[in-house]
Amino acid sequence: MKISLFYEFPLPRPWTETDEHELFQHGLDEVEAADKAGFSTVWLTEHHFLEEYCHSTAPEMFLAAASQRTKDIRLGFGVMHLPPPINHPARIAERVATLDHLSNGRVEFGTGEGSSVAELGGFDIDPADKRTMWEEALEVSIRCMTEAPFSGFKGEHVEMPARNVIPKPLQSPHPPVWVACTRPSSVQMAAQKAIGALSFAYTGPEALKDRVDGYYRTFEEEGAPVTPAINPNILAIGGDLSMMVAKSDDEALKRLGTGGGFFSFGIMHYYLTGMHTPGRTGVWDLYQEAVKEDPTLAYGPGRGAIGSPDTVREFLRGYEASGVDEIILLLNPRSHEGTMESIEIMGREVLPEFIERDSKAVAAKAARLAPVIEKVEARRRPSEAPLFDETYAFGGLPTGQGGKFTAGEIPEAMAEINEGRVKAAQQEKQAMAVKEASG
Repeated sequence: MKISLFYEFPLPRPWTETDEHELFQHGLDEVEAADKAGFSTVWLTEHHFLEEYCHSTAPEMFLAAASQRTKDIRLGFGVMHLPPPINHPARIAERVATLDHLSNGRVEFGTGEGSSVAELGGFDIDPADKRTMWEEALEVSIRCMTEAPFSGFKGEHVEMPARNVIPKPLQSPHPPVWVACTRPSSVQMAAQKAIGALSFAYTGPEALKDRVDGYYRTFEEEGAPVTPAINPNILAIGGDLSMMVAKSDDEALKRLGTGGGFFSFGIMHYYLTGMHTPGRTGVWDLYQEAVKEDPTLAYGPGRGAIGSPDTVREFLRGYEASGVDEIILLLNPRSHEGTMESIEIMGREVLPEFIERDSKAVAAKAARLAPVIEKVEARRRPSEAPLFDETYAFGGLPTGQGGKFTAGEIPEAMAEINEGRVKAAQQEKQAMAVKEASG
């Protein structure tokens, strides 16, 4: 089992002018330390308008910065929202591919539909459309990464003419594709499409085993690839997977404070039970009040990788026994200094045994899945992408409806450029004449 980190960049109020700056700088320091410690991947979510709960609104920016301070740790979108009103498929392909080059091929392409009222409503997305938006955008973004040129698409939510989208990813044919799975049915869908399942797991490792077994059973029996490269993997993420490691359980709890349950509380607030006034509602204050009424909301040993190395090691072994390929440990509001030491302790005292067992497990899994993958690949449907029209070309000035020019600044700019060239030529000619006369 691989062990990774997950960032949402929560930032409880009250805020000072430097808090957001420090949040990202601390995150970069932590990811650099995680790379040296041996964590597999750093996963970074994308959310919008979820103040206090998540300030990770442009994950590709942070991951690009992290790519320059790390060497081995993989960089995961966990997830990028695919509905076109949020991210156009061509822009998705461009950003993922660019990050892949900057990181020397370390990108994991996690995808999602979006689900909160804040986000769907903020971008004027009908919740009934988000699954088909995701499906169309996934197809188009992957085709943009792999076709030279992309031959065009016309769907219900995405319409795009032929263009050669550049750059292409470093990983060929594209980075591994994942989808966020909040329900067992979503895990089944991921297996059917032969892509990775970013599976939320709130009920512990015992129940997770059934989900893992179900993923691979569905993959074998029904898997039909929808992307050029398949990704038969399932990982676990959830509110019960916070991390803080220290010399003792008591010290770990002290450094975590009450922040361990903020992820789960934030989900409930923004996705289910809360009413939120932008810029006014204090989510952290509401959480603190809830913790006073029920201290168990703050979590502790047994509800996350929280405690001494022995405690955390035992906790992780339970998830390893479920057969899950990767576990992602959340970084809720906590002490930055404590987190840096926590990462160091994990690298020194916890991760080595899991890394050793994982390398053997990956080899055994590859041998076990080889005949299964042959069956899955045999179910691959022929591409329905249109052939590229070799006679197609574009050019000239942008025009609006009725053929009227809508970009008057372009001919004006060209005229100014030409005028400048004429003047420069005249001045050069005059200078030559003066030089000849004086000579």
